[in-house]
Amino acid sequence: MSTNFTLPAAVENVLAELEIERKKIVSNKLQGWSFIVLGIVCFACGSVLSLVFLAVVGFIIVIPGAVILFRIGDTVSNYKSRFKQEVIGAALSSVDKSLTLDPNRGIIESEFTASQLFTTSPDRYSTEDLISGVIGKTSFYFAEVHAEYKTEVQTKSGRQVTWHDILKGIVFTADFNKNFNGVTVVRPRDFGSKIGAWFSKNVYSFGDKNIVELENEGFNKNFVTYGTDQIEARYILTPAMMERINDLNQRSAYTISLSFIGTQMYIAFPLDKNYFEPPVFKTLLKSDLLDDDMSVLTFMYDIVRELDLNTRIWTKL
Repeated sequence: MSTNFTLPAAVENVLAELEIERKKIVSNKLQGWSFIVLGIVCFACGSVLSLVFLAVVGFIIVIPGAVILFRIGDTVSNYKSRFKQEVIGAALSSVDKSLTLDPNRGIIESEFTASQLFTTSPDRYSTEDLISGVIGKTSFYFAEVHAEYKTEVQTKSGRQVTWHDILKGIVFTADFNKNFNGVTVVRPRDFGSKIGAWFSKNVYSFGDKNIVELENEGFNKNFVTYGTDQIEARYILTPAMMERINDLNQRSAYTISLSFIGTQMYIAFPLDKNYFEPPVFKTLLKSDLLDDDMSVLTFMYDIVRELDLNTRIWTKL
């Protein structure tokens, strides 16, 4: 996913201000870490050489470094907040006036679990950057999600805890204008891939009797479909819809997963980076600053059109 995005003129002045702030943050970070590294080196040398005075000096040097890093915490938070609200927010409006960004909200954990895209309950869950909008008759929203589960193993040296990703990426949901009677879930067939392995550990408790046989070889090559209502699953996954999902999957970096529950369609997109974040150690004053962010945004925005969700073949009951 890539695109060339031109920054709105109103954003240029904001970026110039934020660039000054960014440089101050970098300066403070370097100063703080310099004190800490120097202190650690002195402390280590003092310990190895049995020079108590040098070790004490090292410990003392670390303190101002820690104080500097602590004090810039609010400055960094303000820098990130302004970037998201004034830069990303303006960029969203340039695409569609209905698009809004709330950096502090996301897909709540209970909805993530209820989507049945995964069945392992997260032991650690975070979400941010909720973007919502309306295209025609279809409302939608999506957010970054990082859901993890843990495994524990008892070793000779004690208990070892390992964290595993359930999903690190984006969850997209849209109004399907239909009250589904059952649950239909579409999952990657290739469980041998790195991303497919995430899904294979989280397969919903469907049995073989719940597999929906669909007459689309290309779709069946990529996905396995499960449904509690076979007839409804086939109504949802029309030949045209399957082709559109295949096309959407081809455009995605990794294999997607979908579910149709209640009145909503959910799509999980595994990703390998965090979006909508301002750089700290790279300049803001570059022409391609928002290319990756806007590429993801337009990709999500186009889903309504790609899947033809504004064509209403049902009405809600």
